[in-house]
Amino acid sequence: MQALANGISRALVAGLIAGAGATVRAATLTDAERSQICAEATERYRQIFGKAPGEEPFVVVLMYRDNFCPAALTVQQGTTLRWVNVDRRTSHSVWFKEAGRPESERTFPEEFVTMTIDLPPGEYPYLCGPHWEREGMAGRLTVTER
Repeated sequence: MQALANGISRALVAGLIAGAGATVRAATLTDAERSQICAEATERYRQIFGKAPGEEPFVVVLMYRDNFCPAALTVQQGTTLRWVNVDRRTSHSVWFKEAGRPESERTFPEEFVTMTIDLPPGEYPYLCGPHWEREGMAGRLTVTER
């Protein structure tokens, strides 16, 4: 009986821990779930910076709940992009690994990475170094000619 109680307790604790801090793997999100996360990210940006991301003089990609918002983006060569961490407690990075670019420094809440896109035209996946393996945090940038 004690073994059964210990097994149930371990399962209950594991379930509570998983439920409290679990992050849904970004690749498995539905469009509605991703839209909700990105809406929350936009609201966090407004709270932090006092304006919407679209009101900035550069293109903003938000990093929130192990997602890039938007997850896919098309820009012209020479465009300045700013990836902004609007999470409350975790760091993120931006890494064009397949393009052979180094991983950015980690950004902590309310910090950002700014890049002027100098990649040739094409499609480029990028990822968050700390959250790629487990959570699947990835984005896709399509670069067009100027």
